[in-house]
Amino acid sequence: MHHQILLWPNPFGVPYSEPSSCHWSLYNCSGISTHTVLKFACAFTVPNACCVVRCKRIPVVAQITLMSGLELLSDQGFRLDGRRPHELRKIQCKMGVFKQADGSAYIEQGNTKALATVYGPHEVTGSRSKIEHDKVLINCQYSMATFSTGERRSRSKGDRKSQEMQLHLKKTFEAAILTQLYPRSQIDIYVQILQADGGNYSACVNAATLAIIDAGIPMKDFVCASTAGFVSDTPIVDISYLEESQGGPELVVALLPKSDQIVEFQVNSRLHLDNFENVLDMAVKGCKDIHAVLSRAVKENVSELASHMNKT
Repeated sequence: MHHQILLWPNPFGVPYSEPSSCHWSLYNCSGISTHTVLKFACAFTVPNACCVVRCKRIPVVAQITLMSGLELLSDQGFRLDGRRPHELRKIQCKMGVFKQADGSAYIEQGNTKALATVYGPHEVTGSRSKIEHDKVLINCQYSMATFSTGERRSRSKGDRKSQEMQLHLKKTFEAAILTQLYPRSQIDIYVQILQADGGNYSACVNAATLAIIDAGIPMKDFVCASTAGFVSDTPIVDISYLEESQGGPELVVALLPKSDQIVEFQVNSRLHLDNFENVLDMAVKGCKDIHAVLSRAVKENVSELASHMNKT
């Protein structure tokens, strides 16, 4: 018997089957990470199925291995979560979530959730050899919460992936912050992923941008980041964990929207030159769509602060 694991909600129109039949149900409902989708303990390998799922104890899913049979884009042009190729995941954000920090922000991009705090400018801490005499020193720290994925394990802050992410974030904000205004000082940017479901770098950049604005630190422009992929000869924007896991081409772009200046660019996997421009255009469009959301959030936050000041 071949068990087929289905996604729900299901944009492909495949009828839902009862658990007692030959189909297992794999839930990917709103607010639930794709890493944690089964509610019962199991350990099996399914031949010719959409997915292979292994988990040891309730409710933790230890591993989800995507097979080639999983269609990321239906014939009707819908993705696994029901979005069109050009549509972003739902974004919710809030500024000023921590009063102890100079600036802070929280953002949700689909099921990916990130928290950012900013401290400074302040005197350089640690070795004085780090002091920049003509600009500010930007210190970025990145971490993932133990519960951010289905694999409940502690993550060292000094591991290779974290160090790479910190370097990318540092380069991104060095290009956006007016560093020459604060010589011989330091700005600390702390970002943590609370739930990971694809696009971690993008969520970190967008959350940190709001936190820096909340701290009142001058920038050249918003920094907005987005991802894009290429599936079935079609560019797709803001890819999720399931889409990332297929191993296809992925572009990561951080953009200054008003000047169209790209401050960070990454390409994972191969992408033919004939398709590169279309995928890049999709990523840039995603950045600009995110900019509209972040800009609206900043305006709402300013209105709330002004209203509070008028009351006092």
